[in-house]
Amino acid sequence: MVSGVLRDSYGRVADDLRISVTDRCNFRCIYCMPAEGLKWLAREDILRFEEIHRLARIFVERYGVRTIRLTGGEPLVRVRLEELIAMINSLAPGLDITMTTNGVLLRQKAKLLAEAGLKRVNISLDTLHLDRFQEIARVEAFARTMDGIQAAEEAGLSPIKLNMVVMKGQNDDEVVDFARLAREKGYEVRFIEFMPLDGDGIWNNDLVVPSRRIQEQIEDLFPLVAAPEERPGPATKFKFADGAAGGLGFISSVSQAFCTSCNRVRLTAEGGLRTCLFSLQETPLRDLMRSGASDDHIGRVIETAVWHKEEGHLINQEGFIRPAKSMSQIGG
Repeated sequence: MVSGVLRDSYGRVADDLRISVTDRCNFRCIYCMPAEGLKWLAREDILRFEEIHRLARIFVERYGVRTIRLTGGEPLVRVRLEELIAMINSLAPGLDITMTTNGVLLRQKAKLLAEAGLKRVNISLDTLHLDRFQEIARVEAFARTMDGIQAAEEAGLSPIKLNMVVMKGQNDDEVVDFARLAREKGYEVRFIEFMPLDGDGIWNNDLVVPSRRIQEQIEDLFPLVAAPEERPGPATKFKFADGAAGGLGFISSVSQAFCTSCNRVRLTAEGGLRTCLFSLQETPLRDLMRSGASDDHIGRVIETAVWHKEEGHLINQEGFIRPAKSMSQIGG
């Protein structure tokens, strides 16, 4: 039974929980990780399934969280992830359980994930060209990713959402191709502005392609109409004006930050509660659990952390400090 909501001091309610199940990844995407990879967390430092389930239960039963998204690293490198999904799915009827993945392991896992209770997936796909895929992801996995998308469809995971991180001079010439793919296949494509969370520290504002520019480029060929949603979310969503299948979304984290309507909080793989992707500190919930803290005590700690959630990040503003962790260490 829900006993309250997680409200911050700016009046926003957190009802979307993102849980990183691992910091490990089988890709080395240039906007996320260094080419040589990172030093992985020790196995004993990562939350166990029972610990994730306990925290998820607190968020769902006490605070009415309605969406749980599993992330990484690459979440499918976590062994028996379908068991965790089934555990979370048992918490409440209608719970929206989703996952962000690079898709490489979906052929083996999609059916099991769907049967366990996964509703839909966001699949990272930054290019439709084989050679460019290897340049961006720094692995040869284009065919397996595309096959994973097909496997997700076959398993009934719907809608299929594709996440494209748009980088100037790297893949920004493909945005219309992705819009065309959305129309042809019924996918929902999310165009994401490049954020300062890459492992190599290459980010600068010159590499950011503003969402407005992407939208204008697409609308030269495919006019769009707004597709508002009841719940707040990071993407500004559109459908095709001619009624074609699929849809588009623009996540303007840099040029038009959506902080005023943010409804998300995050758990890192080692159990740190982060109230913003760009938080400079975390609340260590794993250590509380392992020290024997009660649900009531953990709940009070969560409430306090969320109450002090940042008003917003300061990208391109005076005072912005880049987090010490890269995207894969935080949870995408």
